[in-house]
Amino acid sequence: MSLPTKCLQSIDCQQGAVRAIRFNVDGEYCLSCGSDKSLKLWNPYHPRLLKTYGGHGNEVLDACGSCDNSQIVSCGADKSIILWNVTTGQPVRRLRGHASKVNCVRFNEESSVAVSGSLDNTVMFWDCRSRKNDPIQVLREAKDSISSLQVTDHEILVGSLDCHVRKYDLRMTEVVCDFVGEPVTCVCFSEDGQCIIVSSSDNSVRLFDKDTGELLGEYTGHKSGDYFVESAAIANDAYIISGSADGYVWCWGLVGGEVAKKLPHGRDNTVVHSLSVHPTKTVLLTACGGTVRLWGREEVAEEDS
Repeated sequence: MSLPTKCLQSIDCQQGAVRAIRFNVDGEYCLSCGSDKSLKLWNPYHPRLLKTYGGHGNEVLDACGSCDNSQIVSCGADKSIILWNVTTGQPVRRLRGHASKVNCVRFNEESSVAVSGSLDNTVMFWDCRSRKNDPIQVLREAKDSISSLQVTDHEILVGSLDCHVRKYDLRMTEVVCDFVGEPVTCVCFSEDGQCIIVSSSDNSVRLFDKDTGELLGEYTGHKSGDYFVESAAIANDAYIISGSADGYVWCWGLVGGEVAKKLPHGRDNTVVHSLSVHPTKTVLLTACGGTVRLWGREEVAEEDS
């Protein structure tokens, strides 16, 4: 399985620094979160701006599209979560409850609940189908800022700067991974759902068995510094990828840990902090500064030309 090493498109999002880039549920569109308080919906393949959503009072830090593509949930440094109607571009609900900026937000599988993580050390759950504006549940176990969330149909991963990864099932039974040892900047599941990928501030990405907590692999060479640099698995879990503070996207072989490729996104010492893997294809989005790049495989690019 080959890596997406060909830059197919480069998009100047014109919204200040892009704080996060996210594919929608089927990978046909993407969302960019801007430091200029805007959220934008794109077709990244042509590329074409489809809609701009304005309503946050500060930087937009994360966003997620619903399972039917009808709604978007976003969060920002204004301490709020906004639920949007995709078609009209208008806010449906504005949710407030966090005491500080909201770093990350995700829908559950049915998009009936939004889950948000904040600098105030809490994770909050919001009912998207009712008219209630209070959270339906609050998790307070973290001792430092929530940096990352991953939500599946039966599990929730929470990464925080207190050096923990917390895993919950639908019964909200907590499993704490105490062995990370460094502030966690990003957590996600592998594509097969059997492993947890953890980025931390010590310039390392680690791979853990989801059930036993066994350390399966460690990937180094990139620079994370004090940034929330994201990582993921790609190409049927053949590779681990990560952003970096040196302007590159780093790619390692999952089994051997060798550096397979470095994709040059930005200039030297610029931070590639956000990335999003296509849900079904070997296609990747990365964000650095105000620019988003779409990466695909060389052979696919040649077929499409």
